[in-house]
Amino acid sequence: MDEMSRDNRSNLERLLAGETYRGGDPEVDVRILRAARLAEAYVEAWLADPAASVATLRELLGHVGDGVVVRPPITVDLGERITVGDGTFINFGLMALDIAPITIGKACQIGPNVQLLTPVHPIEPEPRRAGYESAAPITLHDNVWLGGGVIVCPGVTIGENSVVGAGSVVTRDIPANVVAVGNPARVIRSI
Repeated sequence: MDEMSRDNRSNLERLLAGETYRGGDPEVDVRILRAARLAEAYVEAWLADPAASVATLRELLGHVGDGVVVRPPITVDLGERITVGDGTFINFGLMALDIAPITIGKACQIGPNVQLLTPVHPIEPEPRRAGYESAAPITLHDNVWLGGGVIVCPGVTIGENSVVGAGSVVTRDIPANVVAVGNPARVIRSI
């Protein structure tokens, strides 16, 4: 019997605590379905009245600051673990898988089809086959600009004022006030 089997907490409790959990849990899936329905409702609300759609966005996400613009569609796991700071602009097609918290600072610019991915899957075949997963938070500090198609991997922090070039894959932290590009993203100059 493994350690998780002896733990009396639910998968959802382990997930929210930032610990290893098993994917495909019905309690977690209910929250994922709720978020998917709200994301769909957000598209409809935005098409009808972009200014009024913010109420639906605030229901979907954990926190939405003032003056935030999010062009749909947006895809999330839970939604409730995403924080977006004042004045941030998010272009079409954001995928923000928030099994762990995702914090987006103030005045950020996020290009189209950006992926913020917090889930972590084991490399070893047996735990992966058994459905074990974990997650690591992502933090974008204030005034970060992610170009179109950027992928930010689990556990990454991007420092204030930094720019990540289109199509880059960010696998490690990026310091403040730099430009980073490539796969994996590397700092190419200071700002």
